[in-house]
Amino acid sequence: MEPTLRAKFNADFTAEKYAALLRCVNEATKWPADFRISESPIFMTREFTDEAVYAANEIAAQTLTPEFRMHSASAIPPGLEVPNESRHPEFLIVDLAVCEKEGRLTPRLIEMQAFPSLYAFQFLLLGCMRKAFPAIPPNWTSSFGGIRDEQYLDILRRTILGDSKPENVILLEIEPDKQKTRIDFSATELLLGIQSVCVTNIKKRGRELFYDCNGSQVRVERIYNRVIFDELERRPDMKLNFSFQDELNVTWIAHPNWYYRISKHSLPFIKTEHTSPAFFADELPQGEKVENYVLKPLYSFAGLGVEMDPTREKIAVLKDPHQWILQKKVKYASFVPTVGGPKSKAELRMMFVWSAQQSGADESGQNDGGQFQQGQNVGRLQHRAARTVANCSEPKPRGSEC
Repeated sequence: MEPTLRAKFNADFTAEKYAALLRCVNEATKWPADFRISESPIFMTREFTDEAVYAANEIAAQTLTPEFRMHSASAIPPGLEVPNESRHPEFLIVDLAVCEKEGRLTPRLIEMQAFPSLYAFQFLLLGCMRKAFPAIPPNWTSSFGGIRDEQYLDILRRTILGDSKPENVILLEIEPDKQKTRIDFSATELLLGIQSVCVTNIKKRGRELFYDCNGSQVRVERIYNRVIFDELERRPDMKLNFSFQDELNVTWIAHPNWYYRISKHSLPFIKTEHTSPAFFADELPQGEKVENYVLKPLYSFAGLGVEMDPTREKIAVLKDPHQWILQKKVKYASFVPTVGGPKSKAELRMMFVWSAQQSGADESGQNDGGQFQQGQNVGRLQHRAARTVANCSEPKPRGSEC
């Protein structure tokens, strides 16, 4: 971590500035943050930034191979396939724990998903942190790959809206006004002009979908999909007027099949110097000590069902052990100096966007060329055992001193 800027930030920190950060975040859109906001960003050196970027890029690259496509073919549960799957997802999330190895910090893969994260909120948070904390230099940002603020918004706009008008694009969710991530939905509306719509408020006519907008039925051309299918399965009370399995004249951003294809199901396949061993629960080698692993259901969200202390007896009673993975435990490093307290632990969330216009692919993804464009990086800062969200920054432009 960058020590000089960290020391300057800590010396300049006050409770009043943190309160200003919270006011800025909570008053920026129609909904406040329903999760805790960290008091501090993480200031990363050029060396560690380069390693985190390299680790995330190497992991992302493995999802683009023919071998991975074969592996992920079995990821989608029978009966839940959605027609007209795209060639690649528009979004990729790579979560990296910051660990210590041989006396130095190193990133280690914890989770990955081809599902949108807080892409709009992160941009809002960056602006509020700059406003509340003048100790943060204006050329430090949470964007990677040399992306400036306007470039980031343009990539996000082109990826989600495409050639459609904002009124023909919706953010689809289960009761969006009740979700903990609703501030991201309202930030998306503010930045892109698209509405958040509950799955129960969609009407179907033939192969087309409609939603109510100020009393008029408006056709849906593109769906920025935020529906967590694990949650949908647990909500039999939700009566939908369409099925995700219907043949529909809509473009999914990202296509629902990628929710399964790139997920915990991917972890046994992905192997780099920044990953830990992972196995399907029914494929753990006999010589491995199960107590060194974490047991996770493949498709649950937000930590539901995770078993930190598995045993072979617990695995033996699983209804379908191939729907669970065992991932080797990692030790998080305590590395972020805090004001008058112990050092904090953190995760880095590396957030990619695939823009069709950048990659040369058409709207249906018929050209396989191109690569993921790194957008934002969100850090999860663990402070005194409270898991929170933080902004992770690196200096820009390229070549500036770290």
